[in-house]
Amino acid sequence: MKKGSALLIEDVQNDFCSGGALAVPGGDEVVPVLNRYIERFKEKSLPVFASRDWHPEGSSHFSAYGGIWPVHCVRESEGARFHPDLNLPDDVVVISKGMDPAEDGYSSFEALSEEGKSFFESLEEMGVNHLFVGGLATDYCVKNTVLAALEMGFSVTLLIDAVRGVNLQPGDSEAAIREMVLAGAIVACLGSL
Repeated sequence: MKKGSALLIEDVQNDFCSGGALAVPGGDEVVPVLNRYIERFKEKSLPVFASRDWHPEGSSHFSAYGGIWPVHCVRESEGARFHPDLNLPDDVVVISKGMDPAEDGYSSFEALSEEGKSFFESLEEMGVNHLFVGGLATDYCVKNTVLAALEMGFSVTLLIDAVRGVNLQPGDSEAAIREMVLAGAIVACLGSL
């Protein structure tokens, strides 16, 4: 974690945590771990980003409109809010994705900041070349974001102790981790940073 590094917290929202509309098994377990990563990044004055699904009510992402998912993370809803125990810093950059009713929005590289900047533009402006990624869910948004980042030339560290997967099919998360590593992601945990 040196100059040029940033932490990305992927979709740690109520609907993906215990009791949510699309709860990821063990999703809440990432919160205390991510809080420790946030502390480390803030100690070093490194930027922290938090992505969120911010879907319209009528998204093609939802099963009622041809997608595979139950309705979740509808913008401005309680389910779309960040987990209440996630200690996001005051200067966190929130990026929103899945806002187009015709798109899934799995990758944070499809997200926009509150000022309308793309995630890529925000990273470029801050001189970020290395992303540390944790959050939900390993086999969808985390995977798609990590693969997109690697394709764009960023170095990526997957925070293996701070991710959990949906596992629609048994082993989906393990397969996603293998795919990210094969594409060039480094795997790390709190003890190794």
